[in-house]
Amino acid sequence: MTYFGLSLLTILLIVWAVFTSALILLMIYRSIVEMHEDDQLFLDDSQTQAKEEQTETLARLQKLRPYIRALSAVSGVLILVIAGIWLYQGIAIRGSL
Repeated sequence: MTYFGLSLLTILLIVWAVFTSALILLMIYRSIVEMHEDDQLFLDDSQTQAKEEQTETLARLQKLRPYIRALSAVSGVLILVIAGIWLYQGIAIRGSL
């Protein structure tokens, strides 16, 4: 079975590579944002700007979390489907010999 001259397995590998690349880029971005996050802040009333920056950083991280989870799940499911198709094709070829 071919689509656009490519096998189903090849198309799935390309789709998996796109989703996994997006996941890697998001994880790199998350690590850059996390570098600006502090574990503990001891602030007095005059340091509201640092508190606001910390709050913005945490908000960015919260926004990224569902996208990273979704891309991780899609990437994992795709690689399992690809492995299943690859094994099925291998068994089918050996069975026909």
